[in-house]
Amino acid sequence: MTDDGITRLLAMLDDLDADVDATIDLADEIAATGGPELLPRLETELGRAVEERNGYARELLGGVVAGIGGTGSLPVLVRASAVDLGDDQDGLAAEIVDLVQADPKKAEGLLRPLTEDDDLAVAHRADWALRFLP
Repeated sequence: MTDDGITRLLAMLDDLDADVDATIDLADEIAATGGPELLPRLETELGRAVEERNGYARELLGGVVAGIGGTGSLPVLVRASAVDLGDDQDGLAAEIVDLVQADPKKAEGLLRPLTEDDDLAVAHRADWALRFLP
């Protein structure tokens, strides 16, 4: 997958008339085939989705970041998840839990420092994620 796929996905996320299933399929394809070189752009776009209070884009982009970045992406995902957008975050929460359980040692090493974050929402979300360590 290339940057072109991300550009198409972003256009679909911004288009209120875009087919939801096609958007999800493209996000899944990028997560399955994308390389780590895509992470900086995806993380930036995830941050933009949070700033714009777009829970739908946060869910899909969070899944793509998790799929490509693995457990190493936990800090980015926890920070994105810590912002209350009024949605249920089921998908993003499941991604975080899966990554914590996939590599517990690495997850703990990444999450433990976040429990001391100056942003209490981030600290609480990191503490929540640590509860899923086996």
